[in-house]
Amino acid sequence: MSSDILGIVDLSVNYGKVEAVHKVTLGLKAGTIVTVIGPNGAGKSTLLNALMGVLPSQGHIQFEGIDIDKRDLEGRVMAGIALVPEKRELFSTMSVEHNLMLGSFRRYRRREPNYLDRMEYVYSIFPRLLERRGQLAGTLSGGERQMLAIGRALMATPKLLLLDEPSLGLAPRIVREILQIVGQLRDNGMSILLVEQNARAALQVADHAYVLEMGQVALQGPAATLAQDPRVIDAYLGLSHARAPSGEEVAA
Repeated sequence: MSSDILGIVDLSVNYGKVEAVHKVTLGLKAGTIVTVIGPNGAGKSTLLNALMGVLPSQGHIQFEGIDIDKRDLEGRVMAGIALVPEKRELFSTMSVEHNLMLGSFRRYRRREPNYLDRMEYVYSIFPRLLERRGQLAGTLSGGERQMLAIGRALMATPKLLLLDEPSLGLAPRIVREILQIVGQLRDNGMSILLVEQNARAALQVADHAYVLEMGQVALQGPAATLAQDPRVIDAYLGLSHARAPSGEEVAA
């Protein structure tokens, strides 16, 4: 785990007597995208919430080589981990710019000078947010709300970004745009753990992938390799990878 920015060993999460995540082991190298795909109810979001300290868990979590098992949510935020939750959880009655400012709380708490200087960077990635900076967050489109949620997380200058279902409820064109931006963040050095039910989109942008089924890792490997695995194709990719008699791939 020493070469990984994030290392998880035998992580388990229980809801009462029900084990939602069972002994998951996962590694994420700095500057890469690792995706966790799987069906509804597989434990994907539970895994992210446990990593963030929102849910209690058993097992070992290392971040930058340091054990963070005992740290609470605030401690993990201060260490440099940011979560973009599935429901985005924006402040709908506040403006776009004020939502972004709230993302700088970690830097404000650390008494960093110019803690709002990340705003220009966020606007360069999401120019649509710059156009709507005075608009109430609750009046944005679904894609714009997702951009704002990611932008707010980036205001904290995280070392690790956890994304929970960023494609949820979005049109295919907007999904492509959002995940293209996620890929750009990786190219700029960001480490990203992407939980996603849209397996096709996730495997296209990720470097490494894990398939989670019933709380356990069923498959793992390079994302490009898993995208060609018959088990993944049959279960998650459907007809988009069906082959014509000539052997060429046919889009659904």
